[in-house]
Amino acid sequence: MPKTKLKVGDSAPQFSLPDQDGHIHDLNEAKGSWILLYFYPKDLTPGCTVEACGIRDVYADFRKMKTVIFGISTDKVASHRKFADKHTLPFTLLADEEKKVVAAYGVWGKKKFMGREYMGTNRWSFLIGPDGRIRKIYEAVKPALHAQEVLNDLRALSA
Repeated sequence: MPKTKLKVGDSAPQFSLPDQDGHIHDLNEAKGSWILLYFYPKDLTPGCTVEACGIRDVYADFRKMKTVIFGISTDKVASHRKFADKHTLPFTLLADEEKKVVAAYGVWGKKKFMGREYMGTNRWSFLIGPDGRIRKIYEAVKPALHAQEVLNDLRALSA
């Protein structure tokens, strides 16, 4: 598993990526809001679906806390569209096909599955404050628990 060079308090690395409809988004458009930037390995896989649907199910709570959500994987725009449609995801999925953003955030690295090593996106998230600084880094995210964990942290950090 990689170790990000980013630390809590650092400015979040900027990026511009296409969403599931091909529209370009960057971090600056959400400045002034909380941002949950969550990285996931692959559209339509079991763990990624559990995580995305968990966020979807409490999306109204994120909105009440003025939080913008960006899910990022290295999948193609068309794959994101299928994923968002199949699971009625109300938030933005960004396609990092060139792997520049996963590299900038330190989430691209060696992974192991059934004894085989390969390169891929690790399931990490970054909670970015309204000032554009990283407030919390979540490593080795547990898909079923992640949405509630982030909401709890948002409540504590906003108090």
